[in-house]
Amino acid sequence: MLAKLSTHPSLRRCAVTGTAGLALLGTGLPAADDPPPGLTRFYDQKVRWSACAGAEMPKDLQCGKVTVPLDYSRPEKGTLDLAVARYRATGKSRGSVLLNFGGPGGQGVAQLAMGGKDFMGLTDGYDVVSFDPRGVGRSSPVSCGNASGDALDATDGNADAADPQAVLGTLRDAAAECAEHSGPVLPHIGTVNAARDLDVMRDALGDDKLNYLGFSYGSRLGAVYAAQFPGKVGRMVLDGVDTLTEPLAEQGVVSAQGQQTALENFLTWCTEDIACPFGRNPREAGEHVVQVVESLDEEPVPTDFGEEFSGQDFAGALAQGLYSRELWPSLQRAIAQLLEDGDTRGLEAFLSGGFLHPPLRAPHAGLTDPEDVPLDNLPAALMAVNCADDPDRPAAAQVGRELGRLRARYEHASPVFGRYRLTQVLMCYGRPRGTDFIRDEVKNVDTPRMLLVGTRGDPATPYRWTMETAERLGSSAVVLDNRGEGHTGYGSSPCVHRKVDAFLLYGTLPPDGSSCGSDHDSE
Repeated sequence: MLAKLSTHPSLRRCAVTGTAGLALLGTGLPAADDPPPGLTRFYDQKVRWSACAGAEMPKDLQCGKVTVPLDYSRPEKGTLDLAVARYRATGKSRGSVLLNFGGPGGQGVAQLAMGGKDFMGLTDGYDVVSFDPRGVGRSSPVSCGNASGDALDATDGNADAADPQAVLGTLRDAAAECAEHSGPVLPHIGTVNAARDLDVMRDALGDDKLNYLGFSYGSRLGAVYAAQFPGKVGRMVLDGVDTLTEPLAEQGVVSAQGQQTALENFLTWCTEDIACPFGRNPREAGEHVVQVVESLDEEPVPTDFGEEFSGQDFAGALAQGLYSRELWPSLQRAIAQLLEDGDTRGLEAFLSGGFLHPPLRAPHAGLTDPEDVPLDNLPAALMAVNCADDPDRPAAAQVGRELGRLRARYEHASPVFGRYRLTQVLMCYGRPRGTDFIRDEVKNVDTPRMLLVGTRGDPATPYRWTMETAERLGSSAVVLDNRGEGHTGYGSSPCVHRKVDAFLLYGTLPPDGSSCGSDHDSE
């Protein structure tokens, strides 16, 4: 799940996340301090920094790349280039702090360019660095073409209700289309490999230890790194803590419920404003949202790219805009543009993380040009990583038997987001089984103490996940209880911001179990 980022709009096709064949190779074992045979050349590299290309890129942001093996079990079989960017330390640098903004599938370089001001305090002691993980953004981006839209059609409660096998066939076809559009990186996507990439980046940046700030999904990535490379963990902060144990199907229900609650809060706020496009009654506004989703699914509206904007695209845009109260005014304006003028551009921006690119499926080598990143890259990468990280693959007969019950459960969790989330889960069907490493091995890590931030009103990563993950990680985990609203705490709570910066810059940890109130510290 993204921290203040969003799902790319392949519009009709990208309303859900896609994936493909995910044979995770060479993924499980913690690495020794010395690079394993065959990886030395990757650990010997240094980043060559230069000004970032693009008229809208900040002048003080520098860009570069780090080369990693495509397959860690066979490093001689090919390589990937990962895009990286940094803001230089303003004073004497003690090294780097790496940021991951979530997703999975969020473009770190673009997010650092857009939101770098939030992290300028960290440049008092660090180069602040982010990156596009493998399969994301400029780093060999994956895509699913039209597969996501086909899967949505197949999982519609009115489609193939008497023939679940037809649904499964469509999902298998969707997996094949994802593989066709994504290329050789797809079988090697997943958090275990991404964590190994982190360690190569750490060394290429010249750091003995990894100093790290991970939001939402980025907390999963940080936890997996800690399990694989405990001796290389420096100061690590996990904000908006992800689950390490719940099956993907359960995560989908939690996400749908959380987003429904966030929507109700948004509508209560919106209807207090005379300009609210849903009127002045919160209950009627909720019914209006459901009607908009259903209407757009029946008759999608055209976009500037010549594609269609469906009800599921609308649900995806809402889901992203609800992550933070700071986004609510922009979300309200974007909804009004759609309902009053049929203009989808504002909502497309939520779906795409603010980047609207024309569709392109040309082959690429090295770093991909920003304008050539596929429209559906974020959702395709999200699904690919989540499927790779989840070992549960129900048999066809089980999926067929339970499809109706699953639909009912998800729609009960949210009449707006239920179908959207269910399709994301079902698109793992037919893919190779994911890794057991995260569920079985990421626990009782032998690392320096790390800071876990959980927000009580988080619609995407519920607070109980913070407590469960802290217990799982063991005595190294220190929990900061953010008694606020929104997804993650660093960008919305001054108290959390101060405490995280104090830990990363000076090593000052708050007491385990201390809290940040909505307006002041309380411990």
